[in-house]
Amino acid sequence: MTSAGHECWSYDDQHLFDTYAREVLLAGLAAGERVWYIPGRFSRLDAGALPGGEAIRVLSFQTAYSGHEAIDPATQVATYAAATEDALDAGFTGLRVVADATELVRTDEQRDAFARYEYLVGRYMRTAPMRAVCAYDRRELGNLAVSELACLHESSSGADVAFQLHPGATSAEAVLDGEVDGSAGELFTTALRRTDLAASGGEIVVDAAGLSFIDHRSLLAVERYAESQGLTAVLRTRTSAAARLAQLLDLPNVRVEVTR
Repeated sequence: MTSAGHECWSYDDQHLFDTYAREVLLAGLAAGERVWYIPGRFSRLDAGALPGGEAIRVLSFQTAYSGHEAIDPATQVATYAAATEDALDAGFTGLRVVADATELVRTDEQRDAFARYEYLVGRYMRTAPMRAVCAYDRRELGNLAVSELACLHESSSGADVAFQLHPGATSAEAVLDGEVDGSAGELFTTALRRTDLAASGGEIVVDAAGLSFIDHRSLLAVERYAESQGLTAVLRTRTSAAARLAQLLDLPNVRVEVTR
């Protein structure tokens, strides 16, 4: 089981996911957390039979989420923040959620809203005692739709993504790990747009210390995003090749800083 606070788990075998979900739920109970399970329609896991008593709740997605056509990202984060505070007030160490969100991302509109929520709730979980596994059924959604959501998590399993773009410490910062090359196509551009980064002092920061490679098309995508928002994007990376490439491309809205 990953140690990430915000994990995406996509699957095409319901039994395998049910097994993993049970493992995560039991780990939450062992850690003294309140545990929520929002199963998909094909789940066969009887989470209510786990030895957690009142510590575990099995909810429908209609109960757990703020909107069913397309959720409001900020409202949904507030819902989970309130649930986390309620868990703390009740004596638990935090809140752990395992949610199959397949039914909430079937349309383009739903997926766009939910992807923005995924990024936003990831920022909340950086400092709050909340952990979550967000699950998606690849058989129902297809690989591309799942990838759009998976890449905005701290970690992902089962999705065809080479990079993770997840929240930094502030609303002006994002963290970029992995590799961003031509295979990312529009996925990276779409992910950048959905971060809704808010500039501080006219700049946003992309912490790319965990990035092993970025190609010219991806740097141009960062440039287009920064230009469209009227800001400067600061890319902090350990790879000097990215700085040389940015210099060759002459990107007025991107500054690459090589860190050690």
